[in-house]
Amino acid sequence: MWKTVRIAVLLLVLVIVAGRAWLDRVQTQSWKNTVWVGIFPLNGDRSPTAERYIAGLSTDDFASIETFFAREARQYGVSVDEPIHIELYPEGQQLPPQLEPGAGMFGVAWWSFKLRWFAAHAERVPGRTPPRIRIFVLYHDPESLPVVPDSHGLQKGLMGVVHAFATKAMAGSNNIVIAHELMHTFGATDKYDFGTGLPLYPSGYADPDRTPRYPQASAEIMAGRRALAPSAAEMPGSLQAVVVGPATADEIRWTHH
Repeated sequence: MWKTVRIAVLLLVLVIVAGRAWLDRVQTQSWKNTVWVGIFPLNGDRSPTAERYIAGLSTDDFASIETFFAREARQYGVSVDEPIHIELYPEGQQLPPQLEPGAGMFGVAWWSFKLRWFAAHAERVPGRTPPRIRIFVLYHDPESLPVVPDSHGLQKGLMGVVHAFATKAMAGSNNIVIAHELMHTFGATDKYDFGTGLPLYPSGYADPDRTPRYPQASAEIMAGRRALAPSAAEMPGSLQAVVVGPATADEIRWTHH
């Protein structure tokens, strides 16, 4: 009898989780209302540099992400004037669980579960309404960490973990990474070669029909870099030189209006 009860409870939990995931996808891809996004800054390396940088942050530091979404959405006929609205939340003290390099399917699933548990508690800020999407930004001192770990965005759970540099000089590229992971929460997929990091042709090119093809003037958001040559690419300095290509727009249902 108890075995039957346990199985029934497990099935109920799975149904609830699946139903929540479906509802999240429908609501975030309808583009009828503004989606609220919470930025949760964290000191990723416990350094004084990152702590000072976080203390100086304001919502204005992420305004280019809102502008990027509004500008690109208009290109595809999305009627809502402000597709996303970003709010900056107080600095958290606990860091999210890390995804171990080379983690298999089970490892990724377990990490995703732990991240959801972490996010459910981290978003409880007295006097503040929980956002629809949560992006945890871990800032690092560029003097001690020249290359940051990989960032991740999850559609299931509507959350992301971004590793960024704690310096104003990198604020523009930080926002590109945040926008990229935010796109993942809406259902967009990567459009670069995982081995080389180069944009995939044609979906990862901002203007695949350009003549001559190289250098590309802009980057496609899910490629992250603009192609300079068949085997060379670079990240732009800001979202002003980044676009949403047709394949990405279709994935997040900007073309279904």
